[in-house]
Amino acid sequence: MVYLQAVMSETGPAAACLDLCERDFVEVSICPAIVAELRRVLERPELRAKVRRLTDERVAEFLKRVTEMTKPCPDPQIVVPIPRDPKDESYLNLAIEHTTAFLVSRDKDLLSLSGDDAFCKSYPSLAIVEPPEFLRQVRIQIATDLGYE
Repeated sequence: MVYLQAVMSETGPAAACLDLCERDFVEVSICPAIVAELRRVLERPELRAKVRRLTDERVAEFLKRVTEMTKPCPDPQIVVPIPRDPKDESYLNLAIEHTTAFLVSRDKDLLSLSGDDAFCKSYPSLAIVEPPEFLRQVRIQIATDLGYE
């Protein structure tokens, strides 16, 4: 989950992805199911025990930041189920429903769809990539837009 990595490391690639959103270089869609899942993950006692920086205040501040910088959308219809991990369905189906170019994740179930021929044929405009690859693609696009091809 990129959001989790971003809150845990403010200098890593996941945080850089959110920074692009905050600076209006990219648009990120979010829905109530994703916000609820993010809240559940960030409030897990075992995670809080490992990451002492995840205080109630920090989690509340991060959730507020995320909801303010993202485009709110209703929960998507589930057109592509993920039986192995249904919690990932909102991320994938929101991306499909809004015809986004990228779904940025480190989740292996989601990333594995990039190697699924049937999925790629059904959704050719959706790239499921890890944060470093997304950052690379955005930098290329920005350079192209500025004429530095």
